[in-house]
Amino acid sequence: MDALRLRMLRELADHGTVAAVADVLSMTPSAVSQQLKTLQREAGVTLLEPDGRRVRLTDAGQVLVGHAERVLAALDLAQADMDSYRTTARGQVTVSFFPSGAAMLLAPLIVNTGGRGIEVIGRDIDVPAARAPQQLADFDVVVVHRDERDGSAWGPRFTSTVLLREPLDVLLPPQHPLAGTDRLRLSELADQDWIGVEGGLMVDDVFKSIATLTGVPVRITQRVNDFRVVEELVAAGLGIALMPRYVTLARDLVRRPIGDIRLARRVEAVTRVGADARPAIALVLEELRAIAAGVAGQSISE
Repeated sequence: MDALRLRMLRELADHGTVAAVADVLSMTPSAVSQQLKTLQREAGVTLLEPDGRRVRLTDAGQVLVGHAERVLAALDLAQADMDSYRTTARGQVTVSFFPSGAAMLLAPLIVNTGGRGIEVIGRDIDVPAARAPQQLADFDVVVVHRDERDGSAWGPRFTSTVLLREPLDVLLPPQHPLAGTDRLRLSELADQDWIGVEGGLMVDDVFKSIATLTGVPVRITQRVNDFRVVEELVAAGLGIALMPRYVTLARDLVRRPIGDIRLARRVEAVTRVGADARPAIALVLEELRAIAAGVAGQSISE
């Protein structure tokens, strides 16, 4: 079976439509459809079936995607072995970040890896962490953040490198009655208005965890994703918010921890299995771990 056709099948599993596969591979949809039909003839079984205006993978197609992943990983490993003969990792690595992660990690990553022969191309994309497998169709590394209570696995085709655990604090305006309290209790926050984010993003998942633990839903009055906008709303007295501890504030606001519950986000770098066999990607992961440890002020292993 042709490796390019196997890659098309894998991309279809990741993206869901022939048009999306065509866009990723810079081909026409008709050319992709023709190649997938050829692959089906080579396999000798039905790999795709109609699903409305789209197609979906059959059980046999899903099995072949798993084999395709291993074939393509083996090809990547072969390329990595060739790359390893060079004394210095070289090349371009594409990395996607959530916005506050990009603010924290991207600039030093570009500088540090640039001095070691790697060109990092970074993007900030504000989507749920669960989208990382789909993003890996376009990026070598996807840096995500999740509620630390989220233990869902990435699946056998992907691997995760934990970069840091970042506590979440309550953000209050200086004139707030609770601003003078060193450590807050959840019971003190029950009647507060909160500034939240869109559903599916990390902070909203943390609010759901709070509601599950307390049995009381969090009263969210505004939902904005940009932490700078969150600061402005808190400064205006429109509500309080959760803010990751290492996010630099532009406003003179008060941060306070919650003393009777542990709230934190876990920052992870997600890659395809075997991707770190490429020296360039391995170097990027090494630098991300070092930068994150510096941000947190301690080693991740501590």
